[in-house]
Formats: sequence, C-alpha cells, structure tokens
Amino acid sequence: MKNLLKYLSPFAPDQSGAVSVLFELGGLTVICDAGGCTGNICGFDEPRWQEKRSALFSAGLRDMDAVLGRDDKLIEKLVKAVEQTNVNFTSIVGTPCPAIIATDYKALKRMAEKKTQMPCITVDCTGTKYYDEGAEKALLEVFKTFADDKVCKEKRTGILGATPLDISSTSSAYLVKKVKDAGYENPVCFTMGSSLNDIVKSGGCSRNIVAAPWAIKTAEYLKDKFNIPYDIGYPAVPENIKEQLLNVKGKGLVIHQQVIANEVRNFIEENSDAQCVCASWFMMKKELAENGDLKIGGEEQLMEIVGEGKFDFVVGDAAFKKLMKGFKGSYIDYPHFAVSGRLLK
Repeated sequence: MKNLLKYLSPFAPDQSGAVSVLFELGGLTVICDAGGCTGNICGFDEPRWQEKRSALFSAGLRDMDAVLGRDDKLIEKLVKAVEQTNVNFTSIVGTPCPAIIATDYKALKRMAEKKTQMPCITVDCTGTKYYDEGAEKALLEVFKTFADDKVCKEKRTGILGATPLDISSTSSAYLVKKVKDAGYENPVCFTMGSSLNDIVKSGGCSRNIVAAPWAIKTAEYLKDKFNIPYDIGYPAVPENIKEQLLNVKGKGLVIHQQVIANEVRNFIEENSDAQCVCASWFMMKKELAENGDLKIGGEEQLMEIVGEGKFDFVVGDAAFKKLMKGFKGSYIDYPHFAVSGRLLK
C-alpha cells in the first residue's frame, strides 16, 4: 500500500499526459472511456481551455459496449465527429476500461484510418501510470507519424517535453525566449504554441532541446532518424524563484520532474556553497542522476527522508509541505501542475 495517498491529491495520470501532448496539434482526440476520465482531463489536468479549444471527446462507452469490446461503435462515433470538425488526424487514448478488456489498439488504428482516410494515433494508456508515461508514448507516436526532413527550409531548434503539466504555465513564450537567449537559433516549442505543421518540419531541425525526461525517447528517435543532435536542459526557471534560491545554505532537497530539478540544483551550486539532492515522483533517468538522487515511491518515504533532518532547505511544490510537519528548514515553493494543479504566478 506504499502508493496509497493519504495527504496528497492524486497526480495527473498517463491519459492526461497524452492529451496534453496532443491538445494543440489540430487533431480529434477520443478518450476511450465512459466519461469520467475525460471529465478529469477537462476539469483538472488541462488548463489551456481558458485560452484555446481542442477537439476532445469521450467515447461514451456503456457497460455492454466495454464488456463486448464493440470497437465498431467507437469507430462509428469517431467518423461522425470527424465529419463535423476540421481536423488533420485522429487519436485514441486509452484509460483503465480498455486496459481491463485488452483493447486491440492496432485494430482500432487500422479501422479508424480506413474509415476516415486520415492518420490515427493510438496511445495505450491504462490510467494507472503517471502523466509522464502517457506523454512519452504520445510524443513518440506523433513524431513517428508526422516528422519529415524534406520540408523545412530554415534552421530551427526544437524544444521537446514542454506541456503545462511540466512547466506549470499555459504558454511556452518564456521558455522559447530563454532558449533563444541561450544562443539557440529560431526555437520552436513542439506541442505548446506550435502546430502540426511544425511537427512535420521537425526532421529539418539543426538541434533539439529536451526539457523533460519523458521526451528523451523522442529525441533519440529524431537523432537516429534524421541525425539531429540534442541537449538536455531547462533554462526557464522563473526569476522570482531564482531570487529565493540565492539565499539557501547547507544541504537541500529539490523535488520536481528530473530535468527541472537538475536545473535548479545547477543554479544553486553555481551561485552558492549549498549542495543538493534531486528527487521526483516521476521518471528518473540514470544518465541524468547524480549520487544520492532518488525516485520517490510514496508519501511515507518522503516523510522519512525529510524527517531524518539531513536537509536545511527543500525546493518543491507547496503541496509536499503537508508531508513535512516536523521540517524546520526553509521551503521554496516551485509549483508542479501535474502534482497540485497550480500554475506559476
């Protein structure tokens, strides 16, 4: 029962991560559920609804449809929705329901493409994983389906791995500016503030920046397919948070997604004598980890780590303070939308 959350709200699940990747690309996305998972995505895990619209639907599966695996009814609904919307592709995102009945996503893909005469992306989410695993699958499928190296006529730098769930903002403008300030040419943030056409032209990029560990697989694919080198980093830590980081002393714990956590650590250690350990509830890639870094497996583990008194300061979402009642050091709030649903101010 180590994964049982008694103090924290549930984190964004894998289907939310997949939808976050697909949201701005101009496709029609069907959540393969009875309505509940789609409600959670629209109501809690996707903050861009205030500013943008996306063709996002629930499959509206009923009990017997799910039990009998009535894929024909799902495709029939999808075709009707396509006829009433202006989209370039379709996508079907899984949830616990299709996971339980072992839905054949390859068959759904074939059926959808045959009926609509347009590409279909399927993402076999289960609803039992965190957002980064769904985002990883969706991003890779998008680039495998659409990336081309013959249509880009200008030098561009691609940014991979930015969604509101990671960067806690509905806009990538600040991230794009910071990447440009760092010397990268003509940056474009894929899946945030860009279009499907930018994905199509991505094979012509001169370099990619990986802003989250879940985007590494896609960066590796683009490197193998189109010989595009990539760097890993996140140069957009907010200035108001940096100002607070300048005052830390001693040993600290940084909790976020791994790339952002590493960026915070690097800033602290470059500007002070403080030392940091990075931790995350989400993906922890060995190649990005340093000695002492850890993947958090549950609330009790984090309570125990902080309760040992090894840390003088903690950097992380304010939601985690609930688990640190005995902590006497300083706490710097760095919101992580996938954790608390809070955006940066």
